[in-house]
Amino acid sequence: MTRRNSPPRHSVDISEEGGIRYLHFGSDWIQGAMRIARPWALELDYTREMMAGLLLRNGGNWPRRVLMIGLGAASLAKFLYRHRPDCRITVVEINPQVEFVARQYFRLPDDPLRLEVKIECGADFMLGGNSAFDYILVDGFDADARPGALDSLPFYQACRARLTTNGLFCTNLLGRNRGFAASIKRIDEAFDGASAAFPACESGNTIVFACADQAVDVPLETLMQRAVALKKESGLDLRPTVGRLQLNHPLPDGHLRFGRTSR
Repeated sequence: MTRRNSPPRHSVDISEEGGIRYLHFGSDWIQGAMRIARPWALELDYTREMMAGLLLRNGGNWPRRVLMIGLGAASLAKFLYRHRPDCRITVVEINPQVEFVARQYFRLPDDPLRLEVKIECGADFMLGGNSAFDYILVDGFDADARPGALDSLPFYQACRARLTTNGLFCTNLLGRNRGFAASIKRIDEAFDGASAAFPACESGNTIVFACADQAVDVPLETLMQRAVALKKESGLDLRPTVGRLQLNHPLPDGHLRFGRTSR
């Protein structure tokens, strides 16, 4: 695969409205957001949904090693940094301007022992290394909201290879429009069908989870209990997510299942 080391040429812009600071990549597309009075909270609904992996695995010590492809406004990185103090986070971001803006305007912590930012192409990073992660979160788009190589079969296969035994993969897909079905097919192929697309958020984003070895098999009641505990611990309320799963996702015997043992 051709290397993609050159940083994007689009501008990195900031806007503010109603107490919320937004990140843009040279267009009106919102690439990240932070409520200025609550810089550690997850402002955009799809970022909250990407944290639903915390409901799918048991225990407050999960995840211990996290990889994020795409820094944006650093919302996900900040949330895990604050609420999972034993977690080490690696963020791969292709554009050095995004890291600068995240530190200057979005309160990205300066703690390289716990939160490391690597400036390189996310696809090249995945295809060229062998370190393993408990949670791989992919949220990378260009100025035209295109994921490029981050939505390819080789990339998804590399993500699967880099997961630990109980690891989870999570990616943000921009709605169920043109190209959505092909993206789902590639993820399904890479993970041998061990994936689940959550019901679309109000913003239209669809979050997809997948696993490599240890299947996900969680009763709906347990999901709700974990959501209540997470809200008490962090303020993040994923009870609406569990409710939408119950209404819109096939849940045999009241369990959310995907992975080898469920096939």
